Amino acid sequence: MLHIEFLTDLGARVTVDVGSADKLLEVQRQYGRLGWTSGSVPTGGYQFPLDNEADFDWSLIGARRWTNPDGEEMILHRGHAYRRRELEAVDNRKMKLPPAVKFSRGAKATDPEHIREKADGDFEYVTLAIFRGGKRQDRYALSTASTKRSEADRAA
Repeated sequence: MLHIEFLTDLGARVTVDVGSADKLLEVQRQYGRLGWTSGSVPTGGYQFPLDNEADFDWSLIGARRWTNPDGEEMILHRGHAYRRRELEAVDNRKMKLPPAVKFSRGAKATDPEHIREKADGDFEYVTLAIFRGGKRQDRYALSTASTKRSEADRAA
């Protein structure tokens, strides 16, 4: 028997028993749809393959898609809204990186120093997730039932 600890959207800690490892992602999706999270966002954000970005199941990390009043689609996670940013490939003497899609937000004074990333000038930001390179992982994709539910949520 596995145990996974969630932090509810109201801050309560809840431990859930999972019968086997093959059910773990299913349980994360179930509670993630409620906005519950497990673990902390890693420094630099979660790393996923670029091919997973279009149909990524945000409930796996307790997040959801949201359209702001300006019509921009964003990701909501633990009360913060993250913007989608496309990053071009980098190929120079210092580094070589393939193109990526990043979901990030401006840093706040209350954000711990270790999660802040420097940008041009004095601007700092916090990354929730970055999709770059790698091989597609179907286990991270929305299921057909989840896709229909997400479409219904967006229409509401």
